[in-house]
Amino acid sequence: MHMPFGAALSGREGADMALTDPLTGLGNHRRFFDKIDRLIADRSDDPAPFAIGILDLDGFKPINDLFGHKAGDDILVQVAMRLRASMDGHSTVCRIGADEFAFLYPLIFSEEAAAEKARMLIEILSAPYDVGERTARLSASTGCSLFYSGDETTEILVNKAETALYHAKRSGRGRVVVYTREMEEAAKRVTRIEQALRRAVSAGEVEPHFQPIVDLGTRRTVGFETLARWTDRDLGPVSPAVFIPIAEERGIIGPLSQLVLRKAAEAARGWPKELFLSFNLSPSQLVDQNTGLHILSILDRTGFDPRRLEIEITETGLMTDPASAEKIVNDLRSVGIRVSLDDFGTGQSSLGRLREFHFDKLKIDRAFVSSILDDRPSEHIIRAILAMCEGLGMDVVAEGIEEEAQASRLIEFGCGGGQGFLFGKPADAAATLGYLRDSFRGASRAKAV
Repeated sequence: MHMPFGAALSGREGADMALTDPLTGLGNHRRFFDKIDRLIADRSDDPAPFAIGILDLDGFKPINDLFGHKAGDDILVQVAMRLRASMDGHSTVCRIGADEFAFLYPLIFSEEAAAEKARMLIEILSAPYDVGERTARLSASTGCSLFYSGDETTEILVNKAETALYHAKRSGRGRVVVYTREMEEAAKRVTRIEQALRRAVSAGEVEPHFQPIVDLGTRRTVGFETLARWTDRDLGPVSPAVFIPIAEERGIIGPLSQLVLRKAAEAARGWPKELFLSFNLSPSQLVDQNTGLHILSILDRTGFDPRRLEIEITETGLMTDPASAEKIVNDLRSVGIRVSLDDFGTGQSSLGRLREFHFDKLKIDRAFVSSILDDRPSEHIIRAILAMCEGLGMDVVAEGIEEEAQASRLIEFGCGGGQGFLFGKPADAAATLGYLRDSFRGASRAKAV
């Protein structure tokens, strides 16, 4: 029995629609994968290279929020038109996500040529977009990968492009990164560290170390900042600069932070009562509304007085979700926990945040302290911060003090608190207890004399 011509046509149309993005008219995710599958099959006997790339619009969500979804859709249609017009007769561009586009270049044979093509696309997309009577500007980041061998599948090729895109976005806006073997090794190392870290957190093997915070005038220790330290049985010592970002990205930071706070509170419980414990919260914890409950539960279980705890948060952490951060900060302050703004002057917050959040303390970033002796702008910035904090009734601690001359200059400017290698390096709980015994024994002898 013969199928009517109209029915056959509508079947083809239906199949075509299933492979098409309805907003832009470009191919969709399925069409992109299908095109790569076909090209790999065509070149199975002679695997000549070809290039693919994934392009992500930087900052599209804020534009969408500012101008509205209708305007956002109009911009996406304009992006699609520009990308389609830039393709030659052999190449393909598809829309594979909300603000993600993918391209396939069958006749690109080298990493240099792929990067050059991707830079051209980014340049094309950088021209202004019409949004009603206004205009908007966009940048884009792109990750590319090349097919070299018949062993590679479409999925492997796309995963490599996504890994390259991730590196592009981490290195700033408007960047192009082509996947390399080094990236593959780096990705494998991150996975090894992640797996080892998950096991270490479950086994309670991450330890708190404590760095003294002092009164600059008297050099008396007034508290300690808690810093996470981890030595793995196979990997050896892993720097916090490596494992903290991995914990943040892979969703391990919550359990890791709770483990370190519990151990720190248990250690600090035996310190002299006038000493406070300072503890850092990561940006993702300031988005999680359970953060406050976790902290209070740990303090309750360990019997540590909330009034002896200071929570340190960064400007970047505040900006992730200001409303969520504000609620968590208010919940903590309501039980007597003090809140400190860390790394001040290096983040993306505004001075208005200082008024809105009512911080108890501000920490001047080490970048300013390290150059205080030979850089006039750093000196003026520190003076301005100290004058502002005095007006706002906030305590101040300068971080990263390594030289006596830096401490003297800060005292001269009226800075009350200090932290850095000049006063002590981070040490484990046992060494910190020994440090305190010596310090307070020395202070008692000085009083007796």
